[in-house]
Amino acid sequence: QELALKSLGSEGLFLFSSLDTNNDLYLSPEEFKPIAEKLTGVAPVSEFEEEETPDPSGETLSLVAKFQPLVMETMTKSKDGFLGISHVALSGLRNWTAPAAPVSVLLARQFKAFLPPKNKVDLGDPWWIIPSELNIFTGYLSNNRFYPPPPKGKEIIIHRLLSMFHPRPFVKTRFAPQGAVACIQAISTFYYTIAFRIHAEFQLNEPPDFPFWFSPGQFTGHIILSKDSSHVREFKLFVPNKRSLNVDMEWLYGASESSNMEVDIGYLPQMELESTGPSIPSVIHDENGNVIDSRDPSGDPIQFVFEEITWQREIPWEEAAQKLEVAMYPFKKVSYLPFTEAFERAKAEKKLVHSILLWGNNKPLSAPLPVPGSGRTLRETVLESSPILALLNESFISSWSLVKELEELQTNRENEFYSKLADLHLEKYNFPVEMIICLPNGTVIHHINANYFLDITSMKPEDVESSIFSFSANFEDPSTATYLQFLKEGLQRAKPYLQN
Repeated sequence: QELALKSLGSEGLFLFSSLDTNNDLYLSPEEFKPIAEKLTGVAPVSEFEEEETPDPSGETLSLVAKFQPLVMETMTKSKDGFLGISHVALSGLRNWTAPAAPVSVLLARQFKAFLPPKNKVDLGDPWWIIPSELNIFTGYLSNNRFYPPPPKGKEIIIHRLLSMFHPRPFVKTRFAPQGAVACIQAISTFYYTIAFRIHAEFQLNEPPDFPFWFSPGQFTGHIILSKDSSHVREFKLFVPNKRSLNVDMEWLYGASESSNMEVDIGYLPQMELESTGPSIPSVIHDENGNVIDSRDPSGDPIQFVFEEITWQREIPWEEAAQKLEVAMYPFKKVSYLPFTEAFERAKAEKKLVHSILLWGNNKPLSAPLPVPGSGRTLRETVLESSPILALLNESFISSWSLVKELEELQTNRENEFYSKLADLHLEKYNFPVEMIICLPNGTVIHHINANYFLDITSMKPEDVESSIFSFSANFEDPSTATYLQFLKEGLQRAKPYLQN
C-alpha cells in the first residue's frame, strides 16, 4: 500500500483502488476492463448475449426512454447557492439532461428474467429476481467505485434497461435492501402481468473527478408477457414522482473511502421506460413457411392484430406494490400512513400515533437515508423485530414523513389543524431522524432522536446514566428492548388522556 501510494500519489491510488475490486493490489483483465472499454470505445459482447443468439422467428420489443433532469432548486444545498461545493463535483449531475439511449430494441426472450419460479405462481407472492446480498451484518459496499461490475444472469436485462438512462448503472445498491423483487399481479391462460420493484443507482462521475452517487428511491413497473416469454404485450418501468423528494445523492471530496462525503436530496420529475407497442416478429413467414416482406404492397408496415387477453385472476396494482414493499422492508408489515391520514385514523380508533420524521428518505418509498447508520440501522433491526411489529400493530397508528413535507404543511393556512400538527412535530425534530409518540390531537408525549437512541443502545446497560430507558432481560437485543420500552412508556404517559 505504501509503495503504491508512493508510485501513484493519493489520487492515482484512489482510481487504482476503485478498479481493484478484490483489494489484492493487482488489476486482473476483468478489473481493467472498464478502462479498456473507455480508451478503445469498444465493449466486448457479454457472455449472456453470446448465448442469446437471436432466434430468426423470435420477437423484438421497442422501448422509449423519457427523462427530465433533477430539479436543482429542490436540493437543500441550492438554498445557499451551492456555497462551498465545487462546480466539478456536480458536473456529472448538471450534464445529465437526456437519456443515454432514447430508443432501444430488445429481444422479447430477454425478458424471461421476469417470469416467476415454479413455486411462485400465486397472486401477490413475491420472489427475488436479483436477491439482496446485504444486511445489517454485512455492512455496505464501497463508495469508491466508478464502473459497475459486469452484470450476470438476471442482472443483465436490468442493467441493459437502466443503461438507457445513463451508461453507469449499478444494479446492486451500496446499501440494503438491494436487488429486484417481483410478484404476479394477474394471470390468464397464456399470460402473466408481473409487478416489480428495483433498487439501483447510478455513478455520474468519472476520473479524474471523485464519485457522485445518484440513488432514485426505487424503480417500479409492470410487464405483461407470455408464460413462455416469446411475446411481451406491454412493459413500463419508472421512478415514482408523487413525493416532493425522490432521489438521494452522495459525493466524495477526497481520494479515499474515509474522505468527507456530501449528501443531499432532490426531486426527479421523470425517469421512465415504456414499450411502444407489443413485441413483434423480427421475421415474418406466410402460411407455407416462406419469409415475406414486412411491408405491404403499398409500402406501409404490416399491421399485427393481437388477441385480447382475458384475465382469470388479478389483484389491484396497489396491493401488488404493497407486497413488494414488505418484501424489501419487513418493517412495513406495519402500515405507515401519510401524516394527516395517520391522525384521522388514530382519532377514529382511539390510538396513539407513532411517527418517524426524517430529513432525507428512509426508502420505504424512496432512497437510503443521507446519514449513514441511524435510519438504516433502525429499519434493519428494531422496526423489523417481532415484538415491535406486534406492539405497533396493536396499539399505534404509524406514519413517516419528510421534514420538507411538514414544513410545507406548516405554512398551509387552509387547514389550521394540519398546520398545527406539523408545527408540534417540527418543534421536537432534531437531525437526522426523530421518533415521536403523540396523541390524535398532535400533542407530543414522548420522543427520541435516532442518533441518541443508537448511542445508548450501543452502551453496556450499566453505563446508561438516564433512567428514561431501561434494558429488559427478556430480549437479547438491547435496541429492540429499548424501543419496546420507549413505546410502552408512551402508552403509559398517554393513559390519562386516552381514558378521557
